[in-house]
Amino acid sequence: MSEIAPAQASAPQEADITSALARRSVVLVGMMGAGKSTIGRRLAARLRLPFLDADIEIEAAAGMSIPDIFETHGEPHFRDGEARVIARLLDSGPAVIATGGGAFMREETRTRIRDRAVSIWLKADVDIIMKRVKRRADRPLLQTEDPVATVSRLLEAREPVYRSADVTILSRDVPHDRIVDECIEALRARLCAGAPAAQPTTDGMNVTP
Repeated sequence: MSEIAPAQASAPQEADITSALARRSVVLVGMMGAGKSTIGRRLAARLRLPFLDADIEIEAAAGMSIPDIFETHGEPHFRDGEARVIARLLDSGPAVIATGGGAFMREETRTRIRDRAVSIWLKADVDIIMKRVKRRADRPLLQTEDPVATVSRLLEAREPVYRSADVTILSRDVPHDRIVDECIEALRARLCAGAPAAQPTTDGMNVTP
């Protein structure tokens, strides 16, 4: 179920972004623990758009939790359902959509996101990811003897694909609103003619040309 942002006046730059988006959505991609849901909710509130968490929508459609889907039906079945749900969410835009860590790896999903949305990669390193997910038991891909090695392997495989996102924002231990501010600045730089171009940094954002 979508979460509707509070009815508050948007700042000019937020209004410029939503106008430029038209019917497109903003889609957050990246690893588990990168902060897609947390940042997505705050970004949606700033843009006065609905927030949609693809994982929650998948569980609602399947009538079971994601760990149960993995255990009962396997990962390929989950990925098929994930692709269908994300396609439906994109068709219902505009919204801010948080996706699961593996969603962007599927070519058909990347193509739909490219055509119907602006994508933001929340880039997080292994230490940040493990700090955020180590206490959670709802990550099927981390139910291994060596979760750190698993995350490192997933990052190595996925980062080349994540790099194709329209915008890259470094997820790190700073206030959430700072990350949201960087998302807003990067979206405005990409979408709004005449906006100052964002400069690539190791401590913030990078807008892919």
